[in-house]
Amino acid sequence: MNRYMKLVNYEINRFFKIYFSLLLITFLSQIAGVLIMSKGYINEINRALLDQGYSKNEYIQHFGKMSFPQIMDSLWFFGPIGICAAAMIFYMFLIWYRDWFGKNTFIYRLFMLPTSRLNIFFAKATAIFLMVLGLIAFQLLLLPLQNGLFQSIVPADFRSLMTIGEILRANSNISMIIPTTFSEFLSYYGIGLILILVVFTAILFERSYRLKGIVLGILYMILAGAVFLSPILIMIFLESNNFFYPLEFLLLEIGLGILIAFTSIWISHYLLNKKVTV
Repeated sequence: MNRYMKLVNYEINRFFKIYFSLLLITFLSQIAGVLIMSKGYINEINRALLDQGYSKNEYIQHFGKMSFPQIMDSLWFFGPIGICAAAMIFYMFLIWYRDWFGKNTFIYRLFMLPTSRLNIFFAKATAIFLMVLGLIAFQLLLLPLQNGLFQSIVPADFRSLMTIGEILRANSNISMIIPTTFSEFLSYYGIGLILILVVFTAILFERSYRLKGIVLGILYMILAGAVFLSPILIMIFLESNNFFYPLEFLLLEIGLGILIAFTSIWISHYLLNKKVTV
């Protein structure tokens, strides 16, 4: 366990500079978005009241009040989230391939450590998963600050006052990233963890069999996706949305997810110990 934790810490430290840059980009872009859009809204109000002769009540009646979810729908807000998501997807591949193709072929040293090769697999998966959770936690910490900044700029008469929970529920995109219930959190990020394991297994197929491994890896990802989505595919094929009871559907998906995760771990263990070469 001690060696495993050291490996996790090492993997996080290797990506820390880029990771910190992602956090900084998110902070600066979203704060800039709050400032620019809030001040732009104030300018629109001033033009309407001064140049077009609207009264305050007339403006609100015609155009409504501004709410923080309107800012969240902008590129200022979701642009850096998209960058972070793309960076983490890219790093799922980089975390393995840089060990083979980087300077001094670091994979030699990793495989010679006095620990199970599967610990290397788990450490890399854990590092990515923790960094994803870190990005989510950072975003959750930013929301009260951003909402407070929005409220300090836009007068109370022209804005809708919303709690953080209401803001999350009002925006379907952000609620996918920051679930509002614990069960949704387990569902979304459980699927995310399974995806990491499946992609890692596909990478190890490629490292084991090279060109043939690329095909095997792609086929494995397709097969894993088909297995996980099979209950939905069955309902589509039978044209019956009520083929499974909600509890049956949930338990079936949980069971299939666990099956895919353990299958990925078992195949990866076999490949790491029997097929992967350095």
